[in-house]
Amino acid sequence: MSQPPDRNAPTGSAVDAAGDAVLDLERFVPYQLSLLSNVVSQEIAEAYGERFGLAVTEWRIIAVLGRFPGLSAAGVAERSAMDKVAVSRAVARLLERGLLHREMHDDDRRRSILELSDAGREVYSQVAPLALAYERELLAPLSEDERVQFSRMLDRLGERYGL
Repeated sequence: MSQPPDRNAPTGSAVDAAGDAVLDLERFVPYQLSLLSNVVSQEIAEAYGERFGLAVTEWRIIAVLGRFPGLSAAGVAERSAMDKVAVSRAVARLLERGLLHREMHDDDRRRSILELSDAGREVYSQVAPLALAYERELLAPLSEDERVQFSRMLDRLGERYGL
């Protein structure tokens, strides 16, 4: 017979009556992060998809290049922790839509540099305030101190993975 999980426990660990480890999936931090990320990404995709015709990967590329212009597709993938193939496909769609420019790197003709086009910068200038408003709404249940603490915790966890 399984013991009820401690809902205040910080992790998904529990022990059944035989002393065997039981994964309490609802309290398992990687699962919780994944669920939250999926829900947030889906909401953002719906909002930006309807208004700007952007998929999540496309928006992330625009956001990264809006903040860090002049990256290669590999650099965008690295900075955003997205799959290189997914980035490459999304870059192709953004180039086709005229939201990005691609130039060849002076030293290495095989490496291209990506920049937002004027149209891409316009999309970025419209979406960035919406994204910040969404973030405020997402974090609204937290106090200011909790938001600062949460940000610090995310930074510390991200450092472990080079983020």
